[in-house]
Amino acid sequence: MRAKDLVSSSQFYSLRLQPGAELIEQLRQFIQVNHIKAGWIASVVGSLSSVSLRYAGCERTNLIEGKFEVIALGGTLDSQFEHLHMSVADETGRVIAGHVMSGNIVRTTLELIIGELCDVEFSRQHCVLSGYDELVITSKEV
Repeated sequence: MRAKDLVSSSQFYSLRLQPGAELIEQLRQFIQVNHIKAGWIASVVGSLSSVSLRYAGCERTNLIEGKFEVIALGGTLDSQFEHLHMSVADETGRVIAGHVMSGNIVRTTLELIIGELCDVEFSRQHCVLSGYDELVITSKEV
């Protein structure tokens, strides 16, 4: 596929999650309600009281309770799947990061800017090289 085949216009949404909200659940609901087929996290700021991450190369999810500032959240979103990585800092400034799993609970606020590529769609297909379901980008049917 040539690079020009993947050019797309974009639009942005703003979303604030309130205390007690679960990140993945709220993102999935937002994506469904807004019919987003190719989204990404453009910006985030806020805090969490529970952090649920899977570290690189590990199978198990790590759930940590405390007061955490969200330093970064990035990745892709579509109607069937999200692939997100996050970095958070604890009360001492120690940073932990990993693959976002269910169980991340908002402490005070989580303010997100979500981008949407309007002319393409994201999906996932098994990749024999990585062994995982990986991102596939296609032009949106008109």
